[in-house]
Amino acid sequence: MTSEVPNSGVATPMEDGLACVLAPNPSPMTYWGTNTYLLGWDSVAVIDPGPMDNNHLAALITAINGRTVSHIIVTHSHLDHSPLARPLADVTGAQVFAFGNSSAGRSAVMQTLAASGVMGGGEGVDLDFAPDVMITNDDVIEGKDWQLRAVHTPGHFGNHLCFLWGDVAFTGDHMMGWASSLVSPPDGDLTDFMASCAALAATPMKRAYSAHGAPILDAQRRLADLVAHRLGREAEILAALSAEPATPYDLTAMIYTDVAPALLGMAQRNVLAHLIDLTQRGKAAPIGPLSTKAQFVRT
Repeated sequence: MTSEVPNSGVATPMEDGLACVLAPNPSPMTYWGTNTYLLGWDSVAVIDPGPMDNNHLAALITAINGRTVSHIIVTHSHLDHSPLARPLADVTGAQVFAFGNSSAGRSAVMQTLAASGVMGGGEGVDLDFAPDVMITNDDVIEGKDWQLRAVHTPGHFGNHLCFLWGDVAFTGDHMMGWASSLVSPPDGDLTDFMASCAALAATPMKRAYSAHGAPILDAQRRLADLVAHRLGREAEILAALSAEPATPYDLTAMIYTDVAPALLGMAQRNVLAHLIDLTQRGKAAPIGPLSTKAQFVRT
């Protein structure tokens, strides 16, 4: 197992039966890039094939090294995770497994907001994504020498799945070691995100491999820290709203004082997610129609 920055395009052993190939797509949102995992020995499953990148496809084929690919598994359909699934399937003959297309798993609240067109968002979504095989919570998929149990974890994205390999979890973007997950309505839903954290906390997960960054050696502690972080942000938002009404933009400027300017837009989406969650729980409300520019008050 390694916690060092791997070289992109090279299969890095993580533990027996598991290797990681880092995609060459580093950014403020993807950190080092997308981790594509190869699970198995004589035949393999490919987890999160990654962005549409011919060099990454070539690197995966090299890492597969003539072995059978039994499954291509996608945690969710953002553009840094799913687009290479279909080209890899064409090369290997494997089927693509996921929860559903890019609108699957979206809560009723987010369906309404998406239909209204007031939320914007939708950045980085693979709108053409369609799995060959749809899987849902508690489904078991298995290859020659491995078995995974799916845990539906909407929040970062409605169709997000984590996968349990014994006491190891593949957590996609729901839980990352390097940063908290972006929750951007209408694709992201903070109410669902917190429920998904509770669902993962109830699993036997001890360590985790996320789609970005190093292995998470104490997964339950990391999960608890992420929940505490979200609750802390909620408290900051409620405290600010106690003083006066504020828009998501205003709250972001007040709360995210230590964030690089390039990330403030994403921070504002997280604040909006909190405000929608607080509205659903009766702790805040917009003045007028719910929108990205509405003023909110504490209730």
